[in-house]
Amino acid sequence: MNAELTAVPEPTEEYKPRNRDLLGEYEIRLQFLHRGCIVHVGCKSIAFESIESAMAEVNEYVNNTYEVQKKWRKLLDR
Repeated sequence: MNAELTAVPEPTEEYKPRNRDLLGEYEIRLQFLHRGCIVHVGCKSIAFESIESAMAEVNEYVNNTYEVQKKWRKLLDR
């Protein structure tokens, strides 16, 4: 019984850059309208019906940039 054993690779975690590194990648610009708001992130623009919902999304983006970028890329990069 001299069978050769192979090591099982360790599960690798997805690389997740720090928020402060990601936040510098794109310019964020807010355009307030009579009704709602448009948030411009880099070359993408996202319209919101209310300023409150836009600010909630911007706050989520600032606090959890990597995950929010993934979510919006799925929606915008179709």
